[in-house]
Amino acid sequence: MPVADPGERTARSARLPRSARRRQLLGAAQEVFVAQGYHSAAMDDIADRAGVSKPVLYQHFPGKLDLYLALLEEHAEAMVAAVREALDSTSDNKQRVAATIEAYFRFVDEDGGAFRLVFESDLTNQPEVRERVEGTTLTCAELISEVIREDAGLPKEQSRLLAVGLVGMAQVSARYWLAEGGSIPRDAASRLLASLSWRGIGGFPLLEQ
Repeated sequence: MPVADPGERTARSARLPRSARRRQLLGAAQEVFVAQGYHSAAMDDIADRAGVSKPVLYQHFPGKLDLYLALLEEHAEAMVAAVREALDSTSDNKQRVAATIEAYFRFVDEDGGAFRLVFESDLTNQPEVRERVEGTTLTCAELISEVIREDAGLPKEQSRLLAVGLVGMAQVSARYWLAEGGSIPRDAASRLLASLSWRGIGGFPLLEQ
């Protein structure tokens, strides 16, 4: 089968609708950033991975930081949405804890290493990146804190501290589990951590309604 030259490939790729092209470029950028980190990645690498020319890439993203921030925003929102969905999935708090822990394990285990952009960014010296990374953790913690405050009647500051502790434990443990090669099945690892978490948070009595 004959192989199209780069000019023909670029001409064909230019026919994609703008939204589809953006999705293609973001997918290519994610692969490059996850594999190389921000500082080692080059726009040339991303354009090559996407099979487009650099001018096409720059039509959508003025620079590498813009591309990185777009990816970070997308996956940070996905993490927050996963936690919100877990909390809304049931009114049983034990199951809420389990669902929230599972959301973190699922996030680090899926979507092509996107969690590294949110939890292991090598660009947190940039204010825009640091603000989004820290904001993701705090937003997830605030969602959990609201449930703790409503159900246990604890003061806002105490509820938030407990929520931050739960988020930190879930995030760090999920990343450790993945780094160790997932020697424990994901469901089993998630349940194990959920059991530990519930033994702590479950000790606070429900507020009588």
